[in-house]
Amino acid sequence: MKKYIVLLRGINVSGKNKLPMAELRTLLNDLGFKNVQTYIQSGNIILESDEGKSVICNKIKDGIQTKFSYDIPVIARTIPQFKKAIASYPFPTENTKIAAFVFLSKKVYETKIDINNIDNDQYLIDNDMIYIYCETGFAKTKLSNNLFERKLNVRATIRNYNTALQLLELSK
Repeated sequence: MKKYIVLLRGINVSGKNKLPMAELRTLLNDLGFKNVQTYIQSGNIILESDEGKSVICNKIKDGIQTKFSYDIPVIARTIPQFKKAIASYPFPTENTKIAAFVFLSKKVYETKIDINNIDNDQYLIDNDMIYIYCETGFAKTKLSNNLFERKLNVRATIRNYNTALQLLELSK
């Protein structure tokens, strides 16, 4: 059985798509996943399964659609993939409040996209990941899920550096 970190996009944000984590864990157990854990209220899951990433994502997406009527993007990574993403972070990490990972639903081949006026904010596209460093802070940056999804034609979800580290720690 492989262990995965699964990320949901748009759960419990500004009162939208409310999904209690206890109910989510029950659903995931009912779907046959093992050793299910959730972390904070924003759709961070650690679970075990014999199935591959695409099957896991589709199963969870369909289960949430059926039980809660939410159409939620679901992105999964194996533990080695998640470790590699964290180890590959290319920007300074002294201030982890402005460092983040954008997990993409599929590999992209673009390395740059046209974004106007991002000030000192930086990003690096690397296959199915985008690393972002937002000196202006996340509240002011133009580097958002919506922008990357629109420009790259993928689904995306962002996790800050500290959340990503905590998920990896919980997966041990």
